[in-house]
Amino acid sequence: MTVSSEAWLKRAEAVLVDGGSSASRGPRVFKPYPPYIASASGARLTDVEGRKYIDWMMAFGALPLGHGHPAVVEAASAAIATGSHFAASNPIEVELAELICQLVPAAEKVRFANTGTEAVMAAVRLARGYTGRRKILKFEGHYNGWADAVLVTTNPQPIATLGHPHSPVGIVDSSGIPPGAVEDTLVIPWNDIDIFRRVMRDKGHEIACVMTEGIMANIGIIPPREGYLQEVQKICRDHDSLFYLDETCTGFRSAPGGCAELFGLTPDIVTFGKALGMGFPLAAICGRAEIMSGLAWGNVMHFGTMNACRALCAASLAGLRVMAADSNSGFKMLRAKGETLTAELVSLFKQQNRHAVICQGEGPLFQIFFTDSASIDDFRDYCRHVDADKYNRFANLLREEGVYITPSNTLHSASSVVHTADDITATIHAFERTLEHLH
Repeated sequence: MTVSSEAWLKRAEAVLVDGGSSASRGPRVFKPYPPYIASASGARLTDVEGRKYIDWMMAFGALPLGHGHPAVVEAASAAIATGSHFAASNPIEVELAELICQLVPAAEKVRFANTGTEAVMAAVRLARGYTGRRKILKFEGHYNGWADAVLVTTNPQPIATLGHPHSPVGIVDSSGIPPGAVEDTLVIPWNDIDIFRRVMRDKGHEIACVMTEGIMANIGIIPPREGYLQEVQKICRDHDSLFYLDETCTGFRSAPGGCAELFGLTPDIVTFGKALGMGFPLAAICGRAEIMSGLAWGNVMHFGTMNACRALCAASLAGLRVMAADSNSGFKMLRAKGETLTAELVSLFKQQNRHAVICQGEGPLFQIFFTDSASIDDFRDYCRHVDADKYNRFANLLREEGVYITPSNTLHSASSVVHTADDITATIHAFERTLEHLH
């Protein structure tokens, strides 16, 4: 007899906090309970009760080739069969690092890690060690992992609690973080170059690095204003602060060289996660050779028994080779499919008149917002104008139509190379039907 997802949740709640291994997977967002996924293939998920879904979450963007791509499966399986991990130097990590350096112009040297959060921690430590400065600057609404120093003003808040944009109130997002952990973390609004220029004029000489996403991807999808990131980079150079681009969400998705390529940037440090691993936990810290040399023995410490796990590197190498084949055809396909769906959603939302809703995207990444605003341009816009509860109801209803997106409005959806034109058409029809039933 098939065990239902509801029954699995009851079992899970007895042994797992929140009934799962991340709060974003549990009943706080998936209502009335999350579907327990039994298998997946290509662009489809199948739950324990046999229901199938078109998957637009793609493991939060970690699967540019979809589920179970043959090249990735074959490479990972072969590596597991001949030794999944040695905690020793191996040729596959060298080949993978070489390919990353070819694809990412800003990557002169590479150090592998295991998760995006770990890579961020190492990058911040490296920036401080290299510059001899203590302060870091991050932006409101940017989620740079859950490390103590950067878990500040990442979750939506009532707008009155954020303070004046010229003097924001940094809000620590978790218990257990001592004040000292964030005393050197400055937080300001994103996409406002005048505020950034003013802060750097006053404090730039103290700032080790300015860390930014290339596309704001953890409050839905919010692209940078034209010229914004280029000016941020220039101002960083004027003050000898390192320009650090966090490409955990955008790396190996937005373009072969990520947002650095997309926007013509030359970051001093760049970190990757998610899509780099092709569904496996793999991350990387990259950057200028002079700066990366700070990680050499005896300087800035970054160790890790599981760094460059052979099986994971093999999966990543195989997947990136597929993406880069035929003049980066995989990256072009990924972008085209995301742009097609985004354009179709924009058209649908303009045609229907039941709900105020917009779609924002950049290439393979997109999200919808229930809002009366024409666009959402920063974290404060989101906090003021977006109805996240309505989005949650919509996402959970949409699943009944066979389409799987994250029920958390602060996250985003992502295309894969295996999504088809039929998948896009079916998704648009499912959105249309769900909007008709949404209250």
